[in-house]
Amino acid sequence: MTSTQTRQGSDFAALSHLVKEAGLLERRRVYYATKIFLNLLAFAGGWVAFAHLGDSWWQLFLAAFFAMMFTQLSFIGHDAGHKQIFRGRKANDVTGFVHGGLTGLSYGWWLGTHNRHHANPNHEDEDPDVNLAALIFTKAQGAERRGFLRWMAKYQAFLFFPLLLLEGLNLHVSSVTAIFQRGFKRRKLESALMLAHLAAYLTAVFVVLSPGVGFVFIAVHQCLWGVYMGCSFAPNHKGMPTLSAGHKLDFLRKQVLTSRNVRGGPVVDFALGGLNYQIEHHLFPNMARPNLKHAQVIVREFCAKHGIDYAQCGWAASYGYVLRHLHEVGAPLRAQPVAVR
Repeated sequence: MTSTQTRQGSDFAALSHLVKEAGLLERRRVYYATKIFLNLLAFAGGWVAFAHLGDSWWQLFLAAFFAMMFTQLSFIGHDAGHKQIFRGRKANDVTGFVHGGLTGLSYGWWLGTHNRHHANPNHEDEDPDVNLAALIFTKAQGAERRGFLRWMAKYQAFLFFPLLLLEGLNLHVSSVTAIFQRGFKRRKLESALMLAHLAAYLTAVFVVLSPGVGFVFIAVHQCLWGVYMGCSFAPNHKGMPTLSAGHKLDFLRKQVLTSRNVRGGPVVDFALGGLNYQIEHHLFPNMARPNLKHAQVIVREFCAKHGIDYAQCGWAASYGYVLRHLHEVGAPLRAQPVAVR
């Protein structure tokens, strides 16, 4: 190992020491107990209001409310998967499975996929988040597309937000598909949770609502949930440098250079579930959500001192970067002449 690699490898140890000395790796059990209680109270209250309102088109406002609640519950499942809530794995997993059941998602599938992303963010071969059928994130991926997927890649910047309307459905389908894969752990538990969710959800909708209103309610709820989820995760890495096999970045630089923070304050912190502190989250994935904003001060100063680029922008600007990147990587496909027959 060269002296430069040794020095870079020790940089994260130095940063970790600063963060630990500041007490930012301690658990925040009161915060999470309050957060979970309020989420569940609001979620239950929403269903009480749903039953009270009855068969009415006003239910579409509650569909939007449930889209927000599904995302907020998903944020808790995310934090549990990273062991941010409890120190031990078992209590976190119980929390994750419960919240997966409430939203109709496979906690085990999500955890495996998300851990692979954290290990190699924005890696064109090893990050599942940049290996999607519907979108391309590098020009090399575009060259491999054929048929309808190639056409989508050409205009993906224009299709990005419409595609997010289907993200909720995609999450459900991916969860169900994962359960049937060989080696999937806790298949019976996850199957029971998702079947219970589906039965309870459809029963509530079609007992209270007429078929027409019910189907529209489901469509609005699932589509808005998909948009909210997509808008929460997309700004974090899309448009940042993409890594390939053989890169020489150490852990600190790999995580910082491929991540983007979103500036905002308490409203953005709530809306994005702490994911707006993406750099700090990737460096310290088990750090409790409310500690991330305090860690940001330390991490940003440390990066400035060591000459490491630290990306941060406003919420609207982050989507601008995402759309610009999608448009740029699709440019070679749009530039190719149409074959004349």
